[in-house]
Amino acid sequence: MLDARALPKAELHVHIEGTFEPELIFEIAERNRIAVPYASVEALRSAYDFTDLQSFLNVYYAGMSVLRTERDYYDLTAAYLRRAAADNVRHAEIFFDPQAHTARGVPFAVVTNGIREALGDAEHELGISAQLILCFLRDQSAASAMQVLEAALRDRERIVAVGLDSGEVGNPPSKFERVFERARAEGFLTVAHAGEEGPPEYIIEALDLLKVSRIDHGVRCMEDASLVERLRRERVPLTVCPLSNVRLKVVRRLEDHPLKRMLDAGLVATVNSDDPAYFGGYVGENYTRSAAALSLTDAELGTLARNSFQASFLDTVVREHYLEELNELQGGPATVSRSSTV
Repeated sequence: MLDARALPKAELHVHIEGTFEPELIFEIAERNRIAVPYASVEALRSAYDFTDLQSFLNVYYAGMSVLRTERDYYDLTAAYLRRAAADNVRHAEIFFDPQAHTARGVPFAVVTNGIREALGDAEHELGISAQLILCFLRDQSAASAMQVLEAALRDRERIVAVGLDSGEVGNPPSKFERVFERARAEGFLTVAHAGEEGPPEYIIEALDLLKVSRIDHGVRCMEDASLVERLRRERVPLTVCPLSNVRLKVVRRLEDHPLKRMLDAGLVATVNSDDPAYFGGYVGENYTRSAAALSLTDAELGTLARNSFQASFLDTVVREHYLEELNELQGGPATVSRSSTV
């Protein structure tokens, strides 16, 4: 049986703020002389018993409040990339939430400078490439998102796309239609969280109004047969996060997760970690635990890894190199996805 952790793969759905391990939170808090509202690492970790997305976000924002300097963002990003490299991630497309930092008085450039320096060092030292996806917080206003987009125009290097995250319920993609239209006009690719806690209709809005290249999460598409057929026909990638879905009660048990059914339906599903410091597993563990819970075959694991490269924003030459490597491990042709032409 394949070692799923060792498979070459891309990670397309990871929030850099969600990789903030409790030990590093306390280390940076002490360095910056900031009080953490938890007595210890153990007390903070014990707060990770989430009932839904919002209960997670409350702890998530409290943790990131200690981030203040370029060094902080460097250390956070470098720690994630070391873990990703250990899981044989060759390429990562990393979300970051500038509004959560600028609202605390941290300049946009401080965030991006620290992250980008870590990305450059990791590419040289670990052989892992990475690009950034700027996410708008959907529970804030479209006007606020537009202000962030304006800031991003002055700092375009490595920001490959814009996305949409945070509290989904009551914040449909349509709220940000004009922001995404402007982003596309400026040359950004687009992605969006949809169909995690929100209904399948949010996936349709993200496709039709935001013109996204892929859907983040998207697991509730399985409730709508016509939508499943559209996603299959159009080869729309879905960046699925199995352990996150369990921890946030999107599904009751990993054995109940629709990942295998998504593959059986011909969807371009990928496996990712989302916010691994909070949800109990980086991408390698998402692969191995999903394989065990859902009885995934070697062929299906290979398909998931292959999908991750096909759905990425890598240039064609680099993407094909990774696909050829996977084909040598497993054999079989690569299925072309819509994103492979980006």
